[in-house]
Amino acid sequence: MQVEQISIFIENKSGRLAEVTRILGEAGINIRALSLADTSDFGILRLIVNDREKANNVLKEKGFTVSKTEVVAVEVPDRPGGLSEILLALDRKSINVEYMYAFVERCGENAVIIFRFDETEKAINALLDNGFNVLAGERLYSM
Repeated sequence: MQVEQISIFIENKSGRLAEVTRILGEAGINIRALSLADTSDFGILRLIVNDREKANNVLKEKGFTVSKTEVVAVEVPDRPGGLSEILLALDRKSINVEYMYAFVERCGENAVIIFRFDETEKAINALLDNGFNVLAGERLYSM
């Protein structure tokens, strides 16, 4: 029930983000979700893509540092309080969220939240026990 995310370390300078997206686009790789965190010197671009291996290979061939991380994708109703319900269920089990980002499939339906937890299996169990829909990677990659 985990999803494979790729993380790309990029210099914090003009054009680097455009270069990554151009490389992926030319390789026919579709970006499903992304998050960008930066410091003054570099950024970490986290991506969910439809073809992780190909993305990993083409970016490494172009000199980028790429790593893979297992994350969890959770479907949540796109309405006020939806995220809060998930976070409260995790808090009751003392599960720490290391980072998260989200996207909406279709406005008014469901959002998908990508989580990185300190205790992934415990988090998945807590989410399932509370009736949340944890998405399999294959579904997310083809959305």
